[in-house]
Amino acid sequence: MAQKIKLSTIAETLGISTATVSLALRDSPLVAGATRDKIKEQARALGYIYNRRAASLRTSRSGIIGVVVHDIMNPFYGEILKAIESELDRSRQTFILSNHYDSVEKQRTFIETLLQLGGDGVIMSPAIGTPPEDMQLAEDNGMPAILVARSMEGSDLPTYRGDDSYGISLATNHLIGLGHRSIAMIGGTDQTSTGRDRYQGYVNALRKAEIEVDPGLRIPGPRSMQGGFEAAVHFLSLPQKPTAAVCWNDLVAIGLMNGIARAGLVPGADISVTGYDDLEEASISMPALTTVWNGQAEVGRLAARALLDRLSGSHEPDGIHLIKPEMRIRQSTSPFRPRS
Repeated sequence: MAQKIKLSTIAETLGISTATVSLALRDSPLVAGATRDKIKEQARALGYIYNRRAASLRTSRSGIIGVVVHDIMNPFYGEILKAIESELDRSRQTFILSNHYDSVEKQRTFIETLLQLGGDGVIMSPAIGTPPEDMQLAEDNGMPAILVARSMEGSDLPTYRGDDSYGISLATNHLIGLGHRSIAMIGGTDQTSTGRDRYQGYVNALRKAEIEVDPGLRIPGPRSMQGGFEAAVHFLSLPQKPTAAVCWNDLVAIGLMNGIARAGLVPGADISVTGYDDLEEASISMPALTTVWNGQAEVGRLAARALLDRLSGSHEPDGIHLIKPEMRIRQSTSPFRPRS
């Protein structure tokens, strides 16, 4: 078996101290940039591999951050993760990613594994039904936790997410302003803070406009493009004949528009549709989707920064930190006109 390359080997070949090599490989500003580059080049040439376990014994830090979300296939989480990664990269942190698919057990296994690896902290969008004790397990073992996208009942951990109630009220008010009165709410679940808050925002906007809240106009459940497409049949068969739909997210909205088009109607003209999140797909859909920007990149950046601050000994107050959403008006909404 080949012998592992040591710091001292690099130091000897360059005629410098082992301490200088160590500092350079950790990007310390105490070593001049040209010298750092020379040391790193020599390390690569010799096949040196950074020993994270040995470093963690010296510093009590592993440089590993855990990130766990519902489903990375959802572009909403992809945008949050991209921002988290960018922020952590600046501090030379490595993150390990896991999907929990709303399985509390899968999420718990990930947290336990992260603790075994000596993870420095965890950023998570908690699975439905997560007990506060699971998060306390991380905190009690010196691994601070930050929540994103969803709040968790019984927990006061720092939480970064959009103001979902306000955001959906923006979309609903936009449709009301166009003259729509029979407005359906499609997608989501009351099992998450996101689902509860978005439905409440829809209800609040209708009541403020003195429009009766009809439970029959709510189609809960869909959270994906396929779900939105399948919901179109139910939506189009509602006896209330809705002329507009506020959708749980952009994926549901795009799927619904495809289902509406499949039925021979024109989304944006015959039926107005709004989404939520302002994903990249929203602006290039047909028609371009009117939606609500939910600040995913800002959520990810702030969450990562908050965790790094906690690791350095200072942090913002615990509790919920809300990003204020904004409307993005495009072609999928238009003034009310009666359906024949």
